[in-house]
Amino acid sequence: MQDNDTPYLLRGMKSVATESSTLISSSPYLNDPRLRDWIATSFLRRSGKDRPTSADAYALHLILRDILDLDRIEELFTAQRKTSPELDRWFSEGFSSTFTVDELLAYPEGSLGYVFGRYLADNAFQIDIVPRFEPKNQFEYYSLRSGQTHDLEHIITGGNFDILGELVPYYARLTNVPRFLDAELAGMVNVGQLLGAQRLICRTGLHYQQSFLAAMAASQGGMRVGLESGPIFMAKYEDVFHLPIPEARAALGIKGAEQIDTAEASLAWEEYA
Repeated sequence: MQDNDTPYLLRGMKSVATESSTLISSSPYLNDPRLRDWIATSFLRRSGKDRPTSADAYALHLILRDILDLDRIEELFTAQRKTSPELDRWFSEGFSSTFTVDELLAYPEGSLGYVFGRYLADNAFQIDIVPRFEPKNQFEYYSLRSGQTHDLEHIITGGNFDILGELVPYYARLTNVPRFLDAELAGMVNVGQLLGAQRLICRTGLHYQQSFLAAMAASQGGMRVGLESGPIFMAKYEDVFHLPIPEARAALGIKGAEQIDTAEASLAWEEYA
């Protein structure tokens, strides 16, 4: 029987019995107290020099490493390779970067390699976001290459090297990976991208509303690239370091990219003021 005293939007709810003495859910993400705290903090906090925004991303990486079903990811990659010759070749080659900043700066000015090298040298940054390691399985290789190419994806997709510029490569991946990997696999390998992007959107909307439209433009720019381009995560940027950026994009099958200027909007985040 319908309970007319129950608000319409609450109808259909059922109580679930459990003997657990702790919080428990059918979601592995909700089950992890570290991730619950990470989401509450990273989605709702203001920015500050006491904790760089990049620290949130690194903490998320460590948490997801324990939550994700790595055996299932391996099964899904193995199955996907049987239906995708391009993916199978990518894994079989197992290419990993070994270039140095000096080698990048030896490329012609205006080329992809030079622009990347100049960015690293001018900011005293390291080439590898995560120290290089020998991958032991397919997901570790996927993760290794994702770390090696992240900054290059900024350049090639049109994202500035500032906090809201991160939204461009984030959303490029979020819309690109599901076009080339089956749904379950894409969902699992994109978890970090999804949560990483949404924390920036949420915090901009809550605390830096003057920058919100710029955040939306960056997100849309990334989506456009992801929807129009070939598989970004398999791109071998090292082969086109010598080319000017527009030619490098064409050679890599990157389409729809426009430089999205988020520099001023990112300054609204106190950490960057």
